[in-house]
Amino acid sequence: MVEITQLDPQILPQRIGQYTNGILVTGGERTVYVSGQVPWGDENGRVPESFEDQCRMVWRNVLAVLSEAGMGVQNIVKVNTYLADRQYRAANTDIRLEILDGHAPALTIIICDIYAEEWLLEIDVVAVA
Repeated sequence: MVEITQLDPQILPQRIGQYTNGILVTGGERTVYVSGQVPWGDENGRVPESFEDQCRMVWRNVLAVLSEAGMGVQNIVKVNTYLADRQYRAANTDIRLEILDGHAPALTIIICDIYAEEWLLEIDVVAVA
């Protein structure tokens, strides 16, 4: 049986937000590395205009990959989020908190250029079961 333990040494500063500084996984039999998911894939092949719609689409895509492996949010141990601009930080956090619903994986957020100009974010995850 997989056991996921949060690692938050007291020597580190108090966390702000819902994440953990490290994850120890023991007993895991399966690991899924989800490639960077982007806001691509509505029924017409269009990219949504708003950040919020793009973010929800990206998480939908991440969860679809995990579902194929018989996993869900509770199996995520690491999230890497790439944002096209700092202005999306608050919306990204709000949507992530909603999607993860209390689950706190290790987390990295990077502000950077994204592959396609219309994409406002990309997310990749690691999950274990």
